[in-house]
Order: sequence, then structure tokens, then C-alpha cells
Amino acid sequence: MQRLSEIVERIVRLLALLGAVGVIAMMLHVALDVTMRGLFGAPIPATVEIVSHYYMVLIAFLPLAWVERRNGMVSVEVLEGLLPGPLLRVSDVLVAVLVTAIYATIAVITWKTAMTNFNSGSFVIVLNYRLPTWPTYFLPPAGFGLAAFVTAWRAIETLLGAARPEQVHES
Repeated sequence: MQRLSEIVERIVRLLALLGAVGVIAMMLHVALDVTMRGLFGAPIPATVEIVSHYYMVLIAFLPLAWVERRNGMVSVEVLEGLLPGPLLRVSDVLVAVLVTAIYATIAVITWKTAMTNFNSGSFVIVLNYRLPTWPTYFLPPAGFGLAAFVTAWRAIETLLGAARPEQVHES
């Protein structure tokens, strides 16, 4: 179990790294566009389209599993302090299973959307050039699917008696 936990941790760190690279690439791209526009009156073509269709999608969806692994999503713990240990564990498992089902459902729905856009070859026209957008439609199902995997793994860890996520991954 420890080995699989380490593999999950490496995967979510890689996703966080990809998200960070996306943020840095977007910042450099936009900064260069602003500089080129200001100094030479010649902005980089398609910056808005690339930022909105590529960078933002990458940044928003790929790191979901990393955020889930660190228990960083918004949560409301109204009764948690009143629950004894065994009931708290049951609550944690039920929440993880429910969240897994929600993420998996969204992954399936976004996968269908991705396939529709892949099959139609979706694109945007930028300066009389077709900029393909269909590849980015695969990022949401990847992000939601991996988040579903992480929350399912959290349920298994909790059932097997692992420490609560916020105790393990505080940073």
C-alpha cells in the first residue's frame, strides 16, 4: 500500500509541476506580447486565443488531483468536531466516495465533449489561420479522472486506517 501511495504522490506532483510550467509559460507569453506591443507596436498573434484555449485550461484542470491529494478543496466541517473517531472515519470515507463519484461523472461527461470536438476537429480562426482547439478538450477529463482516482485512493487509505489527509500532507 505504501508503494502505491508513493506512486500516487509522484503523479500528483507531476501534475502540479505541469500546472506550474503552464503558469510560467503563460506569464512569459503575455509579458512578451505586452512588450512587443508597447515597444514595436506588433503584438504576438493569437495570444488571447492561446491563453484562453490552452494555458488557462491546463492551469485549471490538471492540478485538481494535486489539490485533492493535499485536501485543499473547500470543505465545511460543521459536525466534524462532534464525531467520535470511528464515525469520523465513516464520514471521511463517505465524503471521499461521493466526491469520487462526482469527479468520475464529470470526467465521463467532459470525455464525451472532448471526443465530439476531436471528431469535428474544432478550431478557432486567428488571422485567417485555423488554430486547433480540440486537443485542450482532453485536459478536463484527464484532470477530473485523476482527481477521481486520488479521492478513491483517499477512501481506500481511510478504510485501511491511514492518517487523515490533512495530517499527512500539510504544507
